[in-house]
Amino acid sequence: MPDESGLSSVENIVVLMLENRSFDHMLGFLYTDQGNVSPAGQPYAGLTGSESNPDSATGQPVTVFRIEPTTPNAYFMPGADPGEGYMATNSQLFGSTTAPASSSDVPTGQGFIKDFAYTLSWEAHSWGETIVSGTTPDDIMGCFAPETLPVLSALATGYAVCDQWFASVPTETLPNRAFACSATSQGHMDDKTRTFTSPSIFGLLSKNQIGWAIYGYDAEPLTKSTFTDISGAPASNFGKFADFQAAAAAGSLPAFSFLEPSWGSSGNSQHPNYNVALGEQLIHDVYEAVRSGPGWAQTLLVITYDEHGGCFDHVPPPVGAVPPDDTAGEFGFDFTRFGVRVPTVLVSPLIAPGTVYRAPAGGTPLDHTSVLKTVQQRWGVPALTARDAAAPSIASVLTLTAPRTDDVLAGVTVPTATGATPAAGLPSHLQEVQADLISRQYPAGQHAAADALPAERSGAAYDSYIRTYAKPPEA
Repeated sequence: MPDESGLSSVENIVVLMLENRSFDHMLGFLYTDQGNVSPAGQPYAGLTGSESNPDSATGQPVTVFRIEPTTPNAYFMPGADPGEGYMATNSQLFGSTTAPASSSDVPTGQGFIKDFAYTLSWEAHSWGETIVSGTTPDDIMGCFAPETLPVLSALATGYAVCDQWFASVPTETLPNRAFACSATSQGHMDDKTRTFTSPSIFGLLSKNQIGWAIYGYDAEPLTKSTFTDISGAPASNFGKFADFQAAAAAGSLPAFSFLEPSWGSSGNSQHPNYNVALGEQLIHDVYEAVRSGPGWAQTLLVITYDEHGGCFDHVPPPVGAVPPDDTAGEFGFDFTRFGVRVPTVLVSPLIAPGTVYRAPAGGTPLDHTSVLKTVQQRWGVPALTARDAAAPSIASVLTLTAPRTDDVLAGVTVPTATGATPAAGLPSHLQEVQADLISRQYPAGQHAAADALPAERSGAAYDSYIRTYAKPPEA
């Protein structure tokens, strides 16, 4: 049994969940120059530089390549929004929009370029103005060099990086965020379902008189509208990033904090093809907030991504996932297969530098429900579903008996991008989702302005709508 005694020293677990990037895409080259061995001598499942996918036009192999700081449009790569739903993920992993009949079939992962070519084709006809000029299907093989993402990379090398952390399901955002907060998507496998009636970690903590908070970045958090069991939670459970910073500085963070980025196309979520450098700034600011606060020695920060977003990864997602319940899955999915690897970095002064952290060999791998398991283990609350009951916790990463005092970001400069994403003027998908959920808070006909979603298809219009109508009408 792994040593989990360090978890008793943790008083605050903080989760920052960003958007739609795969492990290889963000951290695959982290230790390539060191032979994929960490400074602590641990093996690392990163890129060698020889991994490839067949070109969609010629069939010739296209190898992965480094996105350097000097690469044109580096921080807007891969230049467009790749396919990210269940069928697109199947296409990337199996070369077909339908998964094999047997869940034990090992994905070849040879369909990333082919699927990106298909996606670029229809996006060019629908909203071609959102694609970075010169983007080609082969660009999906671009993966960031460590120096291009100095903040994320420094935290990954300075604390712990999880090279076997998988999205909970092989599909897009909302089902994976549902698993991250509720350990189930109630059978749903796409973003058409936007609310979940399953008990959430937030409701579970409330029932056990344990503190929690959800922080949006500069607007009400989307998560507040997603889970029905917290629809009536006190306002004190919700805030913005400035409130998180203030609580961290005051040493008053609750036991569990869940942070969202800003969802707009000009925001810091790192959703392709938005500005990745802005996400680097957000990661930096979250780290600095907890590190400079009086609760740093008792804090565990988890930086992760909800799903891979169609970005290339060379490690086949494993089978053997435990279905959360007996709900039949959409598309015939049985919830025994994990999603694609996503970047996850664990930060705490109780973590040794250069750690590559995995679940014990031969057991269930890490996924988003491992955070839920860790929270439940720390505060002695029950599992939400069979999935988080079976998940390994991350407690054993806390191996140090005395908190470190070094600052791994000392001397690290947050990168900035030149130019802007062509999608900047349009609303993001999640802005549209949030506006839709907010509109449902108002009884039909009671508030004409809230009933009508923005007619103008602009990010500014949706941002204004969300800020204006986020609060339900007074009784």
